[in-house]
Amino acid sequence: METRKQTGTAKREGKKSRGISSAIVIVVALILAESFFYFVLGSGSNFQDGNNANEPLPGNMLGTMFKGGFVVPIILTLLLTVIILSVERFFALGKAKGKGNLINFVYDVKADLRKGNISSAEAHCAKQKGSVAAIVDAGLKKYKEMETQDLAKETKIEEIKAEIEEATALELPSMQQNLAVIATISTLGTLMGLFGTVLGMIKSFAALGTAGAVDSVALSVGISEALVNTATGIATGALAIISYSYFSGKIDNMTYAIDEMGFALTQTYAETH
Repeated sequence: METRKQTGTAKREGKKSRGISSAIVIVVALILAESFFYFVLGSGSNFQDGNNANEPLPGNMLGTMFKGGFVVPIILTLLLTVIILSVERFFALGKAKGKGNLINFVYDVKADLRKGNISSAEAHCAKQKGSVAAIVDAGLKKYKEMETQDLAKETKIEEIKAEIEEATALELPSMQQNLAVIATISTLGTLMGLFGTVLGMIKSFAALGTAGAVDSVALSVGISEALVNTATGIATGALAIISYSYFSGKIDNMTYAIDEMGFALTQTYAETH
């Protein structure tokens, strides 16, 4: 039992090193966002007289975004973080799923189990690869091991279940990595956009209150600058929601396949031994 725990600990340490750290991604995204804000959005070509201290050129969205203030690079950081983590999750979960079709893999392994051909089932796992195949393979190895043990059938079945659960506990964190950050940004992006808009509206109405006469052009420019934050924040939140839902669905499909295989292993052992 102690050896098994030590092996599990070693595996967990190996899992922790997988994937890209969200902290590193956020730092890189912040650097990119600040650079884009000052060198692209703040470029003199977007403003009157080539100076970003002046008003943006008519219809120039880049200059209008720059006038959105310090909140803009924060929102851009969140947007870039979602994009980078989504790309990382796409490849990571693709690797976790394995090379072949997951449904066909489950069907083939279950067919081998019904025939009692464990070696063929292990060959399918070796061919499929990925986290799902690794969990199934761990269950198959424990299945073969229990056939040589002098234990009660119920105890053997529980051992097979425990092995699959342990293997799942080791693999699942690597599949769910960074999804919590994406879920947080789905709300934070929208809130930051609204925060930037409120600040912009405060400035616009403060300027309106101190002016001797109403400058409709200046007021409309100020409002458009404020609303840019809302648009960017909503776009960031929407992208994060789509990304989180998509990858959560892929993980659910893989966990369903794992549960299906775990049930098939224990059920087959109970029926054939």
